[in-house]
Amino acid sequence: MNILITGCAGFIGFSLIRELIKNKKYKIFGIDNLNNISGDLNLKKKRLNLIKKNIKFFNFCLEDKNKVKKIFKKYKFKNVIHLAAQPGVRLSIKDPTIYFNSNINGYFNILELSRECNVAHLIYASSSSVYGNQKFFPISETHDTNNQESFYGLSKKIGEMMSLYYSKMYSMRITSLRFFTVYGPYGRPDMALFKFTEKIHNNKKIDIYNNGRHIRDFTYISNIIDPIIKILTKRRRKLYEVYNLASSKPEKLKKYIKELEKAFGKTAKKNYVKLQLGDVLKTSASTKKIDKFTGKLKKIGISQGISNFVNWYKNYSK
Repeated sequence: MNILITGCAGFIGFSLIRELIKNKKYKIFGIDNLNNISGDLNLKKKRLNLIKKNIKFFNFCLEDKNKVKKIFKKYKFKNVIHLAAQPGVRLSIKDPTIYFNSNINGYFNILELSRECNVAHLIYASSSSVYGNQKFFPISETHDTNNQESFYGLSKKIGEMMSLYYSKMYSMRITSLRFFTVYGPYGRPDMALFKFTEKIHNNKKIDIYNNGRHIRDFTYISNIIDPIIKILTKRRRKLYEVYNLASSKPEKLKKYIKELEKAFGKTAKKNYVKLQLGDVLKTSASTKKIDKFTGKLKKIGISQGISNFVNWYKNYSK
């Protein structure tokens, strides 16, 4: 079975492929443009080196429709998991053009070619950023998604709207997944956990936004990958569906940092910073819908998750 994973050198794409290669029925193809906009090109290359022998890899941008079309026509993918996107909230406010090209134009090409080539199931990586600031928690899939705080969140919302339209208009099986603050080994260097870990390791001050008052539904990588694989393999009646993928156990940022300090066995040096433009105050997801579909899957909490990350980082940074 031919399966295409876009963003294959990214954190989630790489982690998903490492699980999928355990199942010999999949022949995996990956696309990644290997850009360095988020400052993680070296890490992308290291991830790619760990999976490259198990996949057929293509290095180009999804905005180049002709290149994407050639491999769709040649390999006739049964499933497409679209994880490629330009991530990051603050950069999207400064330079929305990057996000329009990658997250909207790039995904439009994937949608169109999935339609033209009769892809059986398209899975789209959305984000908790589509919810913006909410007043009532936990956030379910029926909550309002018309008040994004960043262009990144808006780009993901537009992707969901395109997905719904294509599913309805062309009878395509499409699933949108809203990820909540995913972390774990090989995670992105521009995210808080990596930055905190790096600075604590080097005895430098960590910047704590909103004076540490943020609350996040921190979600360990396996808590994302396990349901994706279930969604990929389990049939459902509805053509279009959207799911929250999260730990559903929101934690205060201060507790997150305490777990880091525990893992290192030392106190972090702290620099408290005001709320940043584009940040939401709290995320807390309901996962009742996905739990009902997949059955309740084992979840790793922040104590074990952060310990796993710190142990990985210590080896990575040598």
